[in-house]
Parts: sequence; structure tokens; C-alpha cells
Amino acid sequence: MDNNKQIILFVFIIGFTTLITSCKPNLKKVDEKDISVDSLLSLRYQQLLQHPIDSLAFPRSYTIKEGKIKKVPSKDWTSGFFPGNLWQIFKLTKDNRYKEVAEKWTAFVEKEKFNNHTHDMGFKVFCSFGNGLANYDNKHYKDVIVKSAQTLITRFNEKVGSIRSWDFNKHKWSFPVIIDNMMNLELLFEATKISKDSMYHKIAVAHANTTLQNHFRPNNSTWHVLDYNPENGKVNTRVTHQGISDDSSWARGQGWAIYGFTMAYRYTKNPKYLEQAKATVSFFTGHKNMPEDGIPYWDFDAPNIPNEPRDVSAAAIVASALIELYGYTNDESYLNYSKKVLNSLQSKNYILAENVKAPFILNHSSGDWSKRAEMDEPIVYGDYYFLEALTRLKKIK
Repeated sequence: MDNNKQIILFVFIIGFTTLITSCKPNLKKVDEKDISVDSLLSLRYQQLLQHPIDSLAFPRSYTIKEGKIKKVPSKDWTSGFFPGNLWQIFKLTKDNRYKEVAEKWTAFVEKEKFNNHTHDMGFKVFCSFGNGLANYDNKHYKDVIVKSAQTLITRFNEKVGSIRSWDFNKHKWSFPVIIDNMMNLELLFEATKISKDSMYHKIAVAHANTTLQNHFRPNNSTWHVLDYNPENGKVNTRVTHQGISDDSSWARGQGWAIYGFTMAYRYTKNPKYLEQAKATVSFFTGHKNMPEDGIPYWDFDAPNIPNEPRDVSAAAIVASALIELYGYTNDESYLNYSKKVLNSLQSKNYILAENVKAPFILNHSSGDWSKRAEMDEPIVYGDYYFLEALTRLKKIK
């Protein structure tokens, strides 16, 4: 073939290829770098909306490497968070689709109002039904909350002055009370507001007072578990179950304390509760092992820092609590710290990628080290307190 023919053939091939390519639909995947954070969050929210509705399979966590969603029944302590997330997204977006799906998931939790084998009634029932009630007045939701409170107080021991937390490990503990249990008091406080029966409020106050007296170290960090003698109320032992050691500062436990006593102040205006919340905030935010972005390691005393998993859930719990604490103190440092944490979380360092097909928003929460379970993964309660912080911040802007 002479040179002229070769040139003509080459030009024809190039032109034909260009024509075919231009006629194809644009199948190029949008580069994640090109997606704004708001758009990425919207895509994550849609993953929750599209998740198959199943009364026996509440999404709890996600293992990215295996592409596996951990699903649990309503009796699991985390079951209320997924419907709570949907309610909060509805509040943020005003998109009725989230409300409709939230109602369906919330209904699946109702049977837990009779479950007297757990202290986690607040996490399960108030995070679901309570969030529903915050969005619209619903007498049935109120009735469920009051019945759940009736069930929860059956675990109260007057001599101890606390609600029993766990029923397992009876060979080790006589009457264990965990700092997490402060979070379940909101259900009791609200039950009194709904029913006008002060009994629930009084039990919540008794539990908070006992926790205030016994659960905190001199540096205002908190132990995870206190075991009491149910016959006389004396403390048997102070230990941890999910932290690295009995004397360590498990990050999420500090978050429960800060949030729990801030919330207890909301209902009681007891200045001692406010002072304890502020003191534990100082310990948490000022800790020498707190990373610059405000997302703590799962335990402040974990041995391999900085090569330890973070805990987004602990960060989000504290961020949400600090917005409320700011409202009581007008201390701008609380609000600014919360904003710093939310800015960190609202980034591609922590938001799950667009292509992750799972009903979760954030990565890098840490669950139960004692079981080596759910460490450095998306976990439903990390999303819950992140969304709550966003809704709270939106109110004060």
C-alpha cells in the first residue's frame, strides 16, 4: 500500500473511532473527588431509604472488606437507632419518604416495651418512638413510651439507687451498672412529662445521683462498669468491659457521661449535673491523646496510639452533647469544638464512599473491643448522633 493510501486509511480509522465513541452514552463513573460533601451525604441518606424493610433485620454495622451488613432483631440494644436515623433525616430534608419508612421500622420496635431483661429501653424505644414523637404528635407513640418506662423501672433497686444494667456475667457481678445507662434516663424523664406521674422522674434522678457519686475518677473521667452489692448498695468493684483496661478511659464511655449528665440537667436543672458534664468535657477535649481533628481513638489509653482505631461514634455523641451544653452555658468553646468535629466528619475522610451499598453514613466507629467486634467500621449509632448533632446545630444557626 502506497503512503497516500495509508494516510487516508489512518484518517478514516481515527474519524470512525471518534464518531463511535461520541455516540456512546457517558458511562464514566463520577470521580468521588468531583462529588461535593452535600451530594455525598444525600447519596448516603438514600442508601438508608432504599434498604429492604425487614422486622427481624435492623442494620447495626457493616464490614467493608467482606461487604457484609450485620443485622439484628429488635431485642438488640441498637435496634432503635436505624428508625431514629430515618426520622432525623426526615427532619433535615423534609422529604416525606423518610418519614414513611421510619414509621414502618419504628413499629417493629414496639414489642420491646415488654422486654424487662434489658436496661436499653431508652436506646431502643426512645431513639425510635421518641424521634417519631418529636416530628408529629402521636398518642400511640406516647403510650409506647410510658409502657416502656413502666417496664424499665422494674430493674430499679432502691438500696443501690440505680437501674440494673446487664443480666449476664452473674458469676462476676451482682448488680452491674454501666455509664451507658445514663442515656436511658431520657425515656423516664419524658414518661413523667407524658403521664404526669412523677415516679419515673424520681427514679431517673436517683440513678443519676448514684452515678454522679460513684462513677467518676478524680480526673473526671469515668469507669465503664460499677458492680454494686444489691443488699446494701455498696460498690463491690469498678471495672471496664469494653475499654483496654479497668483504669483506662474508654472514649465512648466518656461520651455517654457527657451526654447523659447534660441531658439530666435539661430535665432537673441540677447544677451538679451541669458541672460534672463540663468537667468530663474538659477531660475529653483536652486529653493529650486527642487527635487534631477531634475524632478520638477508641480508648484514650490504647497502647498503640497513633496506630489505633478511631471512634467516630464517641466523637458524634460528644459533638451533639456540646451543642446542648452550649445552650445552657453560652460558652462558645463548646459550640466551636462541636463544629470542628462536625467539619471533620463531614469530609471524605469519614463519610462512606458513593459506591458502598450499605445503609450507613460514616466510617470509623469502634464497637466492642472485648469481643474484638465492630472495630473501625460503620456503626448505626455513630450515624445517629452525627445526624442528631446536625439537627441541633441547624436549630441554632
